Amino acid sequence: MNPLLIILIALLVISGLGLIIFILLHSGKGTGISDMIASSVYSSQTGTSIVEKNLDRITIIFAVVFLLSLIALMIVYPSGTIATR
Repeated sequence: MNPLLIILIALLVISGLGLIIFILLHSGKGTGISDMIASSVYSSQTGTSIVEKNLDRITIIFAVVFLLSLIALMIVYPSGTIATR
């Protein structure tokens, strides 16, 4: 296998798993995992917003890496050009 293919697929898998994990960490109406973590770490309401902002930033980074690696795979290896021997 081509090293470029291995790197792009690894980026795609890692960023996809990161997206799944960080999307699940987001709270929905105050009952998510991030609220439980934030309430134990920070006692004020400002701490929760900081945690949510950081979760948003990390999720956006993972989404951008996922999309860029997917587009790179589509450009470098169009449909049917990856030969497995």
